[in-house]
Amino acid sequence: MLTVQIVLFDGFDLLDAIAPYEVFCAAASFCEHELCVELVTAEGSRAVASGVNGLKIEASSRLNPECAGIILVPGASGEVEGDGPDSIPAILGRAMNTELTGMIGQALERQDIVVATVCGGSLLLAMGGLLEGRSAVTHHLGMGLLGATGAVPIKARVVDDGSLVTGGGVTSGLDVALYLVERELGPRIAHAVEQLFEYERRGTVWKGIGLAPSTQKSLPNAAANHGALTNASSGHQLTQASIFEGDWDTMIATPVGKMEVRLSISARNDIIEGTATQGDETIRFRSPVLQNGKLAWSLPITKPMRLNLKFEVTADGDVMTGTAKAGMLPASKLTGTRVS
Repeated sequence: MLTVQIVLFDGFDLLDAIAPYEVFCAAASFCEHELCVELVTAEGSRAVASGVNGLKIEASSRLNPECAGIILVPGASGEVEGDGPDSIPAILGRAMNTELTGMIGQALERQDIVVATVCGGSLLLAMGGLLEGRSAVTHHLGMGLLGATGAVPIKARVVDDGSLVTGGGVTSGLDVALYLVERELGPRIAHAVEQLFEYERRGTVWKGIGLAPSTQKSLPNAAANHGALTNASSGHQLTQASIFEGDWDTMIATPVGKMEVRLSISARNDIIEGTATQGDETIRFRSPVLQNGKLAWSLPITKPMRLNLKFEVTADGDVMTGTAKAGMLPASKLTGTRVS
């Protein structure tokens, strides 16, 4: 029997979860004793408030990450703009910080489980560091953020990466579920459900197989750990760079928590370099560039979520201000002081 577990969390999007639930239940009616579907949470049986006017749905049991079958994770419903507690990134961040991330990580290690997501569900997993290097899709507004987590964003309605199947915007939950029914139970059952729902899937399911399209490829932009000083004479730029030299204690206010980061910056021989230390982890700046009095670089971070952030800062004496940004997330404010 194929077991389907649809995961609910506070603030989940109703259609992301209920549309696949109906598809799987309809499929079950066409193949008795071959499929069962249930609503679960990381905590166990409880009423779960959705992000749509707080409508509550009852989950029957706790997610079992060792149960063979399909685990489907929906996205969130909330404010698209801003970084308040009701914004979609904040809702996903809270869900990421529960036991759910560890459970899905366990499931992804098993060969007898397919993890599926709808809309922002892939962002929830990616922010927890589970999709690095995996091909995936999410709502079009979140594709930049998806790429910033280390996942490989694919512009398709449904993306099949083996044990991971992801869907785009909200209504793609129908397509994801119908595709999984066809993949696991066969096309005749999937066709019967389509006829019952009077709905046909859209687009081609993307897979990383077969011939790749011939497209003009730009030269790779290597993520160097140091950068040349630009747009002025070397001496003038070195003078500008000296404004940033030293160790800085900084605070970055993100939508899902504050990060304390120690920045260490140096400039010599026409090269500017830097490192960021968070806890016991130290990471070198990627592609640092000094231009028009502003220092910019990118940096992969793992806490409070896994992201590749783009930084841009200025310095006035021993005070540093600037921003850190990733994809659709609002720019986070950075403030700091030079300590040496």
